[in-house]
Amino acid sequence: MDATTIVFALLAIFVIWKLRSVLGTRTGTEQPPLDMFRRKTAEPAADEGNGAVIPFPTSTREPLLESVADDRRAAWARLPGVDERVIPGLEAVASADSQFDPQSFIEGAKTAYEMIIMSFAAGNRAALRDLLSKDVFDSFSSAITERESRAETVDTTFVSMGRTIIEDAQLRGTTAQISMRFQSKLITATRDRAGVIVDGSADKVVDMVDVWTFARETNARDPNWKLVATEAGA
Repeated sequence: MDATTIVFALLAIFVIWKLRSVLGTRTGTEQPPLDMFRRKTAEPAADEGNGAVIPFPTSTREPLLESVADDRRAAWARLPGVDERVIPGLEAVASADSQFDPQSFIEGAKTAYEMIIMSFAAGNRAALRDLLSKDVFDSFSSAITERESRAETVDTTFVSMGRTIIEDAQLRGTTAQISMRFQSKLITATRDRAGVIVDGSADKVVDMVDVWTFARETNARDPNWKLVATEAGA
C-alpha cells in the first residue's frame, strides 16, 4: 500500500468519526419526525377512568353574533347621515334584507333624488315611472299634465347636494321604509309659452329641504327602492 492510499484511508476514517460525533447514532429510542399536518389526539383526562365528564368549551355562536352586531351598529353610527336613534329600524330592515347597506342606500337615494327632480322638470314620465310608486307617479304625472296644458316649461339646474340624513327607518311586515331628509341647492324657473318667467328665477339659487320616503318589498326579486311619499322639510 503506497503512501497516498494510506493518507486517503486515514481521511475517510476521520470524516466518518466526525459525522458520528455530530449526528450521533440511532439507538431505537429517538422521537419520530414531527408531522406538521398530523392532527393531535386529545390526551385522556387524569380522572377519565372514574367516569368523570370531560367539559367541552361552551358554544361561542351567540357571543360571536352579538359581537358582529355590535361592530355593525358602531360602524353604522359613524356613517354621515346615520343617527343612533334610527339604527334599530335599520337593523330590522337588514334582518329582512341581508344585502342592505345604509351607506349604499344613502348614496343611491341621493342619486334618485336628483334624477327625480330633473325628470319632473323635464316632464320625463318614462324615467319617473321606474322611480316612483303608483300613487306618487300619478300625482307627479298629473302636475306635469297641468303644466303642459298651460304650455309652461321648467328650466332647472341642480347646483349641489347638501346634508343628507336618514330621518326614519322601519320594517312593516315585509315592506322596508326609509325616510330621507335632503338639503339641496337649485336654480329653477318656470316659463310660459312666450318664454317669460312666471315662477322662480333664472339665476337665483334656492335652498331646498325635502323629506322623501322610499320603500321596497324585501321578499321581491326587484332590488330597487321606489319613492312612496314626499313632504317639504322644515
